[in-house]
Amino acid sequence: MLIQREIGESVLRRSRKYPVVSITGPRQSGKTTLAKMLFPNHEYISLERPDFREQAEEDPNRFLRSFGDGVILDEVQRAPDLFSYIQVIVDEQPHPARFVLTGSQNFLLLEKISQSLAGRVAIFRLPPFSFAELQTSRFEHEDLDAYLFSGSYPPVYDRGYEPRPWYMDYVQTYIERDVRTVRRVTDLSLFQKFLGLCAGRVGQLLNLNGLATECGVSHNTARDWMSVLEASYLVFRLQPYHVNFNKRIVKQPKLYFYDSGLVCALLGLQTADQLGQHYLRGGIFESVVVSELVKARWAAGLSGHGTFWRDRHGHEVDYLLERPGGLVPVEIKSGETIRRSMFDGLDYWSKLTGDDVGAGFLVHGGREDQHRTHGRVLGWRSLGQLLGLR
Repeated sequence: MLIQREIGESVLRRSRKYPVVSITGPRQSGKTTLAKMLFPNHEYISLERPDFREQAEEDPNRFLRSFGDGVILDEVQRAPDLFSYIQVIVDEQPHPARFVLTGSQNFLLLEKISQSLAGRVAIFRLPPFSFAELQTSRFEHEDLDAYLFSGSYPPVYDRGYEPRPWYMDYVQTYIERDVRTVRRVTDLSLFQKFLGLCAGRVGQLLNLNGLATECGVSHNTARDWMSVLEASYLVFRLQPYHVNFNKRIVKQPKLYFYDSGLVCALLGLQTADQLGQHYLRGGIFESVVVSELVKARWAAGLSGHGTFWRDRHGHEVDYLLERPGGLVPVEIKSGETIRRSMFDGLDYWSKLTGDDVGAGFLVHGGREDQHRTHGRVLGWRSLGQLLGLR
């Protein structure tokens, strides 16, 4: 079953104005499938194939001009000389969506795009499936822990792979094929340890010095490796909102993963049942909700990740949703039972900003939706109602 991707409409709309379209994202997020679905009349060329790559390297100009009005070039970073020739061709004949570029080694792909194709390319980021996309399919989850454990990568659903072994294979493929090519990573086993330590900090304030010390690397190395993980669309840092309301605010970002199944695999969880009592379950659930809000931003054509707010006394709002009328606070709690204390962050934000009490949202790990004085309550399966506010 082909699951429709929310970002598709935005890709088609902007592709009418740009001669080059680039779809980036992590490995196995569905980039090739999306490109073929949106541009069915384009010829498809995978530069993973040695014969195509040889043609591209021997005579780039002839290779590119042989495709007429449209071509999808998959894993285009494998033939880096093509980018300069693409620039020349689209400057001569800027036909809409003449070249559709996809690739998994995003740190290489984006570097080449910024060097050669700036102003000529519409760039899109395709993460794994969103919760809303899964809800429209036969793969919708009924159990929260099963959803968190399974994650949202397409092969787990459309090919029926068992989550844990698939994610462990995914990590090995990522390190062996992508990270190995990065000059800043010389010790692959230590990098894999670093990735695992990041999983142990999901949903927490990121202390990069502490992470570097525990991994046994320098601060500069930890900073570089974090950038590699971010460029690979495995993790992201949510930055704090800097208006301080005369309070001392936390300046550290929070660390999140785009996919919960990957986190569970890195933490060594064997089954979804083990997740129920895991000490990081709350952080994993928070990471899922925040990443869903980020995916919704991208699907709407927005950039960035959003913000959170926290002061030095521990008062916090997990996510600040940007709306035309201002910021909407969102609290995220993995518990199923709704308790009064879950609204403390929303109440504190209301006092600081003067916003109406009850203007915020509480997303929790149960199924119940409620309208309360202190905020609107959404069960995890109603997350789409919040995403509609993007």
